[in-house]
Amino acid sequence: MSARWQFWIDRGGTFTDCLGRDPDTGALHTAKVLSSDRAPIVGIREILTRHAGLGEDEPIWPCEVRMGTTIATNALLERRGTPCALLITRGFGDLLAIGNQTRPEIFALHIEKLPMLYDAVLEIDARVDERGEVLARPDAQDLRQSLSGLRERGIDSLAVVVLHAYRAGELEREIGEQATALGFDHVSLSHEVAAEIGMVGRGDTTVVDAYLTPLIRDYLRELLAELPGSSLRIMQSSGGLTGAARFRGRDAVLSGPAGGVVAAAHVAREAGYERAIGFDMGGTSTDVSCYDGDFERQYENEVAGVRLRAPMMAIHTVAAGGGSLCAYRGFRLTVGPESAGAVPGPLCYGHEDARALALTDINLTLGRVVDDRFPFPLARERVDAALDALLGELPAEPAYDRESLAAGFFAIANASMAEAIRQVSVAKGRDVREYALVVFGGAGGQHACPIARQLGIRTLVFHRFAGVLSAYGMGLADVSWHGERDAGRAQLDDDLPAALADDYRALLDEGRRVLADEGFAEVRGRRRLDLRYRGTDSALPVDVDPADADTDTDTDTDAGAAFLPSEGAVEYALSFDATALRAAFERAHEQRFGYIRPGHPVEAMAVRVDVAGRNSTDVRSRATHAGGSAPLPAPRRRARMWSSGAMADEVPVYAREDLPVGARLRGPALVLDDTGTIAVDRGFTLEVAAADRVEVRDEQPEVAAAAGDHTQVDPVRLEIFNNVFMSIATQMGEVLRRTALSTNIRERLDFSCAVFDADGGLVANAPHIPVHLGAMGESIKGVLAVHPAPAPGSVFAINDPAAGGSHLPDVTVVTPVHDGDGRLAFFTASRGHHSDIGGITPGSMPPFSTRLSEEGAVFRALAIVVDGDFREREVLGVLEAGPHPARDPGQNIADLQAQVAANRAGAHLLAELVQRYGRATVHAYMGHVQDNAAAQVAAAIAALPDGVHRFEDALDEGARIAVAVHVDGNRLRVDFAGTSEQLESNLNAPRAVTVAALLYVLRALVGVPIPLNSGCLRAVTLAIPAGSLLAPEPDRAVAGGNVETSQRVVDVLLGALGQAAASQGTMNNLTFGNERFGYYETIAGGAGATAQGAGASGVHTHMTNTRITDPEVLETRFPVRLLRFSLRPGSGGAGRHRGGDGVIREYLLRAPMRVSILSERRTRQPFGLAGGQPGAAGRNLLNGEALPAKASVDAAAGDVLCIETPGGGGFGALADDETT
Repeated sequence: MSARWQFWIDRGGTFTDCLGRDPDTGALHTAKVLSSDRAPIVGIREILTRHAGLGEDEPIWPCEVRMGTTIATNALLERRGTPCALLITRGFGDLLAIGNQTRPEIFALHIEKLPMLYDAVLEIDARVDERGEVLARPDAQDLRQSLSGLRERGIDSLAVVVLHAYRAGELEREIGEQATALGFDHVSLSHEVAAEIGMVGRGDTTVVDAYLTPLIRDYLRELLAELPGSSLRIMQSSGGLTGAARFRGRDAVLSGPAGGVVAAAHVAREAGYERAIGFDMGGTSTDVSCYDGDFERQYENEVAGVRLRAPMMAIHTVAAGGGSLCAYRGFRLTVGPESAGAVPGPLCYGHEDARALALTDINLTLGRVVDDRFPFPLARERVDAALDALLGELPAEPAYDRESLAAGFFAIANASMAEAIRQVSVAKGRDVREYALVVFGGAGGQHACPIARQLGIRTLVFHRFAGVLSAYGMGLADVSWHGERDAGRAQLDDDLPAALADDYRALLDEGRRVLADEGFAEVRGRRRLDLRYRGTDSALPVDVDPADADTDTDTDTDAGAAFLPSEGAVEYALSFDATALRAAFERAHEQRFGYIRPGHPVEAMAVRVDVAGRNSTDVRSRATHAGGSAPLPAPRRRARMWSSGAMADEVPVYAREDLPVGARLRGPALVLDDTGTIAVDRGFTLEVAAADRVEVRDEQPEVAAAAGDHTQVDPVRLEIFNNVFMSIATQMGEVLRRTALSTNIRERLDFSCAVFDADGGLVANAPHIPVHLGAMGESIKGVLAVHPAPAPGSVFAINDPAAGGSHLPDVTVVTPVHDGDGRLAFFTASRGHHSDIGGITPGSMPPFSTRLSEEGAVFRALAIVVDGDFREREVLGVLEAGPHPARDPGQNIADLQAQVAANRAGAHLLAELVQRYGRATVHAYMGHVQDNAAAQVAAAIAALPDGVHRFEDALDEGARIAVAVHVDGNRLRVDFAGTSEQLESNLNAPRAVTVAALLYVLRALVGVPIPLNSGCLRAVTLAIPAGSLLAPEPDRAVAGGNVETSQRVVDVLLGALGQAAASQGTMNNLTFGNERFGYYETIAGGAGATAQGAGASGVHTHMTNTRITDPEVLETRFPVRLLRFSLRPGSGGAGRHRGGDGVIREYLLRAPMRVSILSERRTRQPFGLAGGQPGAAGRNLLNGEALPAKASVDAAAGDVLCIETPGGGGFGALADDETT
């Protein structure tokens, strides 16, 4: 046993939790203090003073401190890190600002992107190719001058990002050495921070490291100054500790929550559960994690708008905590995402500035929070007054009182958190009913029972330190080191083990040296290899060394780690069985993505090594239940508590310390300790299973709701069903993304999923691609026109533009969902952009098609599944028919099967919903959410000025799009009379595309989150002239209408309503390839300005939000070199609010290939509004010579292709003395 006190600390955003371990007795003592820079010192001193006799003026004794901290996360969220500069390969200075070109909120007209972390950008002539060969080296004198300029500006931290540096880091090392010599305090080199392909993710991670590391090290240095003679180790996002001197910014963002994941896994295993879900409910949010006998980690994540490449625990966060604000927003009751925070906090805390109800106030009203253990009296009267005020805002029916209103908020919060748990379980192919729920966080015990019952989880586990479990996890974690190297896309074959041996040896040696410096002579090592099928982007980490009999299973770090030889030994067993590794990869791939590709080449992307030093602290429960039951003591008192849908009187209230091991009680009951409350609901039993552990079991799982009159809308259930329907569509999307084969769906995310009622009315969608969403309802009706009584077990495919299709590559799969009596109840549907559906050019996006037959295969409500059997022969009959068949029908079939699987998942979730609430309720609320959307849209229309608002614009070829929007109170008539007749080109847009554009505009006008559904159109009449370019004849070409004309329809609608200047008005479709390969992408541009602010630069706008390929991935996979990807300065239109800038994307073509461009806004500029100036038109250039908006040319090796995308229009006139 250590002779020193140990302190395990979780410095959170609101409170800092401390656990102190007495070296003489092993006893653990707690302290909870308000967070501040000195909070860890305050907590340590409080414990030592209370329990060890430390004098008030006496220095803290030497001790061992292990800490997790949110300092890095808070610095990211608040953008208050260390001033730093980005030094990057020339041509890519704006790359991190553009990112993957998506916008964060698809229905926000005023797009707000988080500010970048760096203060300055320096582009330099430093470049490496995809093989690691140096192409350009910066001039030493020029580099010195540029770096000196940064130093003169007071910048002391530098991020260095050279293209393809993961393949060869020598240029970055040379630059780093020069920067250090010039006095930079910290230099982060991208190949050291994240040695993996992907310039955007690696670049962002490097900037994060430069932004946070100096801040963190200064803070830790100050802490150590107050802890003389003490050791300090910090929790990393990966769940392992490291010495304070080695802790760096990239590993810091999940430092605190990672401790909770480690502790939850320990608690579960100690209780005998190998599968557990961690449920950590705090003051502002809830963190959910999953443990399957091993930690689930992710190596890429987005935190505070920044992409991170670093090992971190897989944690899903939802904005629901004790401080979440509870409100009535016109039609619905809502919980969060806003929070009361620590100050002013919930109303019941009594702070004079508190004005709004929080979830803690709700639990106080429901008796699930009591003030027995609070350090101050709770102000119940303030909560009562706030509830009374809210009751005055609600409609007369249904009638509420304080308790039933509070119960409504409680139910909404529980439904939101249950959906978060589904995201880490059901959405990833796990059966949540097979898991125990480990509950922790200050508020977790108040909500755990009803959430578990909703999910079908039967067992809940509460540790003695559940209220401070993240701090407890600091004491359980191992000290660890992680290293990775690029594997060069080497093929997985019998030669691979020898090829990677040196990489593994070097990483294992480095990890062992680091752990030796931390005092560990004996360490464990774990090798992983990131593998993927060639041609895909998603790599899976696979264990190189499978767990065997030598694995130490009594650890809470990782299964499958092997002990390394002692110091001085130089040989490792570095070989591995390539055949066995492929088998392991394919098992993991089938579990994650739902399919395997036998015989298809597998390539290695990254070599990973984890080395850990075992934590020897013994915290195992010493008193466990040996059978039988102990007598239940008398409760401290009795109280009222809301439980299982009703208020219960005379509920016993127990103190946790009064309950002996073996004690059992039945709910409803309250069990209190110093760090939290367990509300045991009716139908649950609680057992004290060990001195440190309580287990709760659901003995009466919820059954289906009883039938009844559900025609009257309830604001509580309305909010629950709003969220649940959207969640079902989102989970469908996750299944589709996991199981699809094509890059378009899996990586570019060019798909959408939705839920419909039995009549084909859209109920809810996931926030996917807007041009898909409104059009899918028309496709359902197209299926019903052909199959008015679809049979159970049938699934249909449709892409017919005359029956709800948009363009042919977008194939919609429609699944009728029947109830147990065989009655049609719902539809689920998914639309995905197939990489090729046939037609006269690869990619099925021909610039010059004039007839639909030239654009590919047409599915006219084909039954692709009958009686549960996929009809491959019939599908191939469509794909291979006609003069221009699909080029890769195998991939089409794989993607169609993925869409069928996604729809099946949605159908299963709808069945569960019916089982939970009853068929009548679910059907009623499908109508209610549509009614709610209709009311929200009507309110938004009523805010517009009455009258007729006209607007028109023209395509580059001169065809007009004209609209007259008639506003009459809360109704709208949208008339496209005056729009040009159908075109000989492919810019005709089927009616469904205009419906989708109109739905998008209406949803954007509402401005608050509601499901996009058919109710949005209830107050709207739409008139489109037959035979116009917006309602073409069935045989007309439409390839460009979906991607180009749709954008212009949105522009004229927003222009008519005065809402926004024109955005770029195009998707800049680019296809290039030859007989060996093909590639398709769409390219971002400028957003139009609005009355609220300037337009965003370098983003996709309105009807699309697909991702673009990373420069390093593009160059590695295709014979092109990306010379430039930057913003296009000055291309946004001037105005009081300036339009966003477009981008410049320039390629050096390294092989002969056909280049096809389908674009707009090359001659007609995006218009300004309210006196704002137009944005610049786009340009297509080949070797400096202009190409037309629609072009298809044969290019030679060495040619340079440049796409300059349009800027957005400006909004508002400038005063005479203003400049923009």
